[in-house]
Amino acid sequence: MIALVEQFLDHVSFEQGLSPKTREAYGNDLANFSGFAQAAGVHAPREVTRKLLIDYLEHERDRGLAMNSISRRLVAIKVFFRYLVQEGLLEKDVTAVMESPRLWKVLPGTLSVKEVERLLNAVIGDDPLSVRDRAMMELLYASGLRVSELVNLTLEDLHLDSGYLRCTGKGNKMRVTPVGGKADAAIDRYLAEVRPIFAKNPAVRQVFLTRRGTAFSRKTVWKQIGLFARRAGITKTVSPHTMRHSFATHLLANGAPLRMIQEMLGHADIATTQIYTHVDQNRLKSVHQQFHPRA
Repeated sequence: MIALVEQFLDHVSFEQGLSPKTREAYGNDLANFSGFAQAAGVHAPREVTRKLLIDYLEHERDRGLAMNSISRRLVAIKVFFRYLVQEGLLEKDVTAVMESPRLWKVLPGTLSVKEVERLLNAVIGDDPLSVRDRAMMELLYASGLRVSELVNLTLEDLHLDSGYLRCTGKGNKMRVTPVGGKADAAIDRYLAEVRPIFAKNPAVRQVFLTRRGTAFSRKTVWKQIGLFARRAGITKTVSPHTMRHSFATHLLANGAPLRMIQEMLGHADIATTQIYTHVDQNRLKSVHQQFHPRA
């Protein structure tokens, strides 16, 4: 894919006469997408699916990228794929029917409760790495944390005796999130048995540490979750954001008020949280059947 990107950039520079700044912008956007695709095991344009593109746009949104910037990246990808089809280098343009993210909402990918159980049960073993990873996975599902919030979580943020944690989300806004019993137990074990082994520098206060004693990166967490999903036999793409979406969807399905879910997710606008009402179709049907006089 990288070689084709370079060929495309030469084309827009020399044959279409685009400015060096436009070439650079296209190059940066396509390099970013290529890196994401390769991390997902996709190395050629013909292997790119619409699902991968949606996962990519959602990933960029999760990183805090502005919607205008995400839209610009999609434009670069669409122009690239259109060029490949025009040159006979690609048979089908999977981007052709995709609208700008400013005009559509990406429905979150979620896991069923059983799939989450399989995913968590795939983290097995009593060795230090397994104990740490189990605590991390349990917390992601129990709290709905963003991956950036997870890797930046510090020891001072934990208040497990009271059943909650504090985290700093987008816009440096702090919120309180409950922690369930299973996550609490998994974190307690990790803190007692494993973290002291990994903690090389007392100044590093992040909760989850690598074996070298450093804080996790978001990319590493992404890879770990993908590994556990494959181990659990889950074929769909699973990311830290999938865990967050599943957390919210399962709360809604079990009757949690949307306002409470908004608080736990740290959404500034209730409209952002309302996307989960579109995800949980089964609950909408059951409510209609239970309460509508003509159901």
